[in-house]
Amino acid sequence: MENRGRYIYGVAASGRAVSLGPIGIGGSEVYTIPCGGFCAIVHSCPAEPYQSADEDTVKQWVKIHQGVLDEAKKELGTIVPMGFDTILQSKEDAVSPDQIVRDWLKEDSERLQSLMEKIRDRDEYGVQIFYTPRVIANTISEENQEIRKIKEEMASKSPGAAYLYKQKVEKAVKAEIERLASSWFKDFYARVKHYCDDIVIEKTKRADGDRVMLVNLSCLVARERVDNLGEELEKINNTEGFSVHFSGPWPPYSFVAKPVIPTKEEVK
Repeated sequence: MENRGRYIYGVAASGRAVSLGPIGIGGSEVYTIPCGGFCAIVHSCPAEPYQSADEDTVKQWVKIHQGVLDEAKKELGTIVPMGFDTILQSKEDAVSPDQIVRDWLKEDSERLQSLMEKIRDRDEYGVQIFYTPRVIANTISEENQEIRKIKEEMASKSPGAAYLYKQKVEKAVKAEIERLASSWFKDFYARVKHYCDDIVIEKTKRADGDRVMLVNLSCLVARERVDNLGEELEKINNTEGFSVHFSGPWPPYSFVAKPVIPTKEEVK
């Protein structure tokens, strides 16, 4: 099929026309299309989405997409990343696909410049903070006076009554954890946010084992502050009952609004 499409990996703050080699999806040759002070990082492709019923194949495509952005960053500097399977197409032979990309870069240049300034010298990091209910429950049982009193009373009760008291303790501990979770979140969020230029609160997910995810954040962090953030997260990780997963650096997908890509109907 004729390659009337251009798969766009991202846009760099560079006006250079360069070839990055056959590093794209399916071994495609990746190159840049410059316009003004920007260039789109692309490969030539049919004007149709990348689709496969094989989940592993799609995962491999996404991995290659990420790899191209990593290589382009080394060569070109700051990059506004595009999501997987972003394709511009030319519907008429009179207008080349490369020209469609140039027209888009020109049309969206003001917004792209704003995004470049926002993400320059910054990367995205993932921060997830978990707590282990069993460990937290032990701490609460020792420190909460009301719960300690119930446990003391339970010690002198018959087995049948003790069982009811045990249920009462478990209910009280659960209620206390739920009450404290809000203050834990506010505390950890404030401590992380102090080192970030921007932050997005993501949905929490089910954790493996006996941990519960309390905080799930995407963080835009200046490179000179990453170590400081890491040190703060280490303090949280060393707090009894809590653990931290810190990942990155990643392209700042969470902080780049969806590009103004022309629709198929708009491209002539």
